[in-house]
Amino acid sequence: MSDLPDYYFRVRENGAVVFRVDSENRMRRIEMDQIAVINIRNGEIKPHGGRTLSERDLEEIKRWMAERAQLLAYRDIDDIRRAIDHLNMTAQWVQSKATDEQLEAITDDLLLAMHDLRSLLVRKKADRLTKS
Repeated sequence: MSDLPDYYFRVRENGAVVFRVDSENRMRRIEMDQIAVINIRNGEIKPHGGRTLSERDLEEIKRWMAERAQLLAYRDIDDIRRAIDHLNMTAQWVQSKATDEQLEAITDDLLLAMHDLRSLLVRKKADRLTKS
């Protein structure tokens, strides 16, 4: 059997369920024993079933949490960059392909969303400029 990691993290909305992986048992089956539930947002680590987590368990969980937080932060910026691309493609679509009916269906919603975003961006930029 290939080398499996010692821990498996089943991602959920605010964190993960943590399992210890055992593939070295008599029947050569992969067994996953739930050891904890973690919350990325508040940093909480809850041992499962009244167990006590070892130092190694805690080290691996904290390492995973740090890596996950980094990945989520990267994804946030990547999503925003994709949104910028979509805005550009939307502008091109409006200019070159959109029918009057299509424009009628989306114009108000898009204008309101863009106005809301612009207002927030201007206010945040002003806040940053006044701080420096």
